[in-house]
Amino acid sequence: MNQEKRIPIFKLYGGQEEWPTPDLVHCETIASRSTLHNWHIRAHKHIGLYQILYLSQGHAIVQLDEKQCPLSAGQIIEIPQAFTHGFRFDHDCTGFVMTIAYPLLTQLSHNLDDRSGLPVLPQIHHIRQQDDQDLLHRAFTCLNTEYTSQVDYRNVQIEALLTLIFVWLRRNQPRNRPTTPRTRSHMHFERFSGLIETHHTSRHDVAYYAAELGLSPAHLNVVTRGHSGKSPLELIHERLLLEARRSLVYTTMTISEISYELGFSDPAYFTRFFKKMTSLSPKAFRQHAGTLVTPFISGI
Repeated sequence: MNQEKRIPIFKLYGGQEEWPTPDLVHCETIASRSTLHNWHIRAHKHIGLYQILYLSQGHAIVQLDEKQCPLSAGQIIEIPQAFTHGFRFDHDCTGFVMTIAYPLLTQLSHNLDDRSGLPVLPQIHHIRQQDDQDLLHRAFTCLNTEYTSQVDYRNVQIEALLTLIFVWLRRNQPRNRPTTPRTRSHMHFERFSGLIETHHTSRHDVAYYAAELGLSPAHLNVVTRGHSGKSPLELIHERLLLEARRSLVYTTMTISEISYELGFSDPAYFTRFFKKMTSLSPKAFRQHAGTLVTPFISGI
C-alpha cells in the first residue's frame, strides 16, 4: 500500500487543476501535453475519470500497472479510473486523449443497453478496417474541434460524437482482454464509486455506504484513502459538487431548485456547502461559467 500511495493522482496529468470549462469531458491532442514532459507521461492514475487515447500516427509504450504494452498507429486504449498508467511516446506521435467524468460515461453506457457496461480493466482496440479508421479519425478530430470552440449547440455535438465513438468501442470489444486480477480493496472502491453515482442526491452518510458494502466506516475510510488519498466523505461531497456545478451551468433551474434537487433541506445550506468547496457562491460560479460555455438543457 505504501507504494500505491506514492503514485500521483491527477485530474489532468501534470497538476491538480481541473480543466477550464464545466464540461464532463476534456479533449486534447497527444502533443499538447506530452511535449511539456518530453513525450513521457509518468505512471499516475485518476479518480472519477475515464480516459480514451487514440493514436493516429507513431508508436508508444503504455504502462498498465506493472506491465508494458506497445501501441501503434490505428489503436485506441481505454483506461478506467484508479488504474495506474503512463506513456512514452515517439516524438512524431499524433492523436487525441479524451478524459471523461464517470457521470457522463455512465449515461452514455445506459443510453445503449444493459450489455454495454463500462470496462473495469484497460482495453486496447485495433482499428483494422479502413472505413473504421476514417470514421474514428474524423470523430476524434471533430470532437477536439468542438471542444475548443464556442459554436452553437457545441455540447449537443460533443455528446453525439462521444456516443459514436463509444458505440464503436463497445461493438469492437477486444478478444484478448487483460487478466490482471483486481484486489478486494479495489473492488470495494469500485462498488463504493458506483453507489455514490447512484445515490449522490440522497445525502446518505458514510455509515450508509459502509453498510451497503458490508464494511465498517473505518474500513471504508482505509479503502478510499488507499485508492484516492481521500476520505469517503470527501468523495461523496465531490460527486455532489460535480452535479451542482453541472446543474448551475447546463440547466435553467434556480439555485433554490438545485439545492432541493440535490437533497439539501435549505438553499442557504447548499450555498455554504458550495462556497466552502469552490470559494465561490453558486451565483458567482454560474456567472463565471457562463462566460466559458453557453448553457443548455441536457439529458446528461
